[in-house]
Amino acid sequence: MLKKGIICVVGLGLLTGCNSFDGLIEKKETLVGNPHSGKSTVPVVTVVEDEVWEDFFEKESGVVVAPEEPDDEAPTEEEPVSQPDEPAEASEPEAIPVVANPGAMNVMVNKFWSLPEGYRPADLIKPNVLFSFGDENSDRAKLRAEAAESLEVMFNVAKGEGIELYARSGFRSYETQEAIFKNEVATFGYEQAVLYVALPGTSEHQTGLAMDITAKSVGLELVESFEGTAEGKWLAENAHHYGFILRYPKGKTNITGYAFEPWHFRYVGVEIAGEIYAKGLTLEEYMGDVREF
Repeated sequence: MLKKGIICVVGLGLLTGCNSFDGLIEKKETLVGNPHSGKSTVPVVTVVEDEVWEDFFEKESGVVVAPEEPDDEAPTEEEPVSQPDEPAEASEPEAIPVVANPGAMNVMVNKFWSLPEGYRPADLIKPNVLFSFGDENSDRAKLRAEAAESLEVMFNVAKGEGIELYARSGFRSYETQEAIFKNEVATFGYEQAVLYVALPGTSEHQTGLAMDITAKSVGLELVESFEGTAEGKWLAENAHHYGFILRYPKGKTNITGYAFEPWHFRYVGVEIAGEIYAKGLTLEEYMGDVREF
């Protein structure tokens, strides 16, 4: 039996020749997951080509692509290769939950709640108010019927008190928001963009209940200095009487996720708007769904 064992070992040695057992060790590549990387004051949209955009976004989001490593020589017995216990799994981006009540006047759309894909209100109309872009009959001039009627009343009352307001940006489709977001990132960078611009599907403008309002005192622009104007002050103090709230107030960025926007007013109805104004709340606080940033 001992003789047979020796013969078998010698035979195996001859069959394998000069090949090292280390050559049978396969190197496994570690799978590395790339992390998945929100309102715009820019009226003119620059459409970015897909290939250019994809290349830019990859750089902007801070994703580092590791260069390919050259093939190493097969390790020897003196230099064993340490293998990781388990390869890292590729991470999947979390999907943003979709609201169940997209047509409700108090629907809350933000960085944690999105609208259904392709959502477009069926009752969009153009309110009879002054617009910064004239009489153009486009989507940005429209609001849902109830909000549009309330906006008309608010603008008329303001005018009677010597306050001349101009509507600048109302409804936006998913596609328009997508183009605006890309333009904002290309212009100001991703981190700055998400403070002012919603990701497609998460914009209040797509609900048809939000309107950006401006005045001649700020050149019909959307700027923070609007807060100190007679028009900005009037709106901040009176909009709730007509069902509108200042959606992104000063000092609440940690709750809303957006920088202070004294021009962005959202319709929620007179009752809710009155309570939010009286208590100094955000819509998130009123709805009891606060997730601080």
